[in-house]
Amino acid sequence: MTRYYAHWREVPAVAWRWPKFTPAEIACRGSGAILIDEPALDALQRLRDLLGRPLIVRSGYRSEAHNRAVGGAPRSRHLFGT
Repeated sequence: MTRYYAHWREVPAVAWRWPKFTPAEIACRGSGAILIDEPALDALQRLRDLLGRPLIVRSGYRSEAHNRAVGGAPRSRHLFGT
């Protein structure tokens, strides 16, 4: 399931089930928007649990405008939250 919020602050606490990450970490650095791709975040959480140490997310979801601004690929996986 994939869900979009115009800003990461709009994500209901009950909808966020990835304890080692925050919506702010995954959200677009340009707009604050967030596209939650549950399977991708589940995989990220499993990897974090397996490693047993923090993972730093430098860039998760990107809006199209932000992706263009940072020179991202036109079909970047960032655009899909994956």
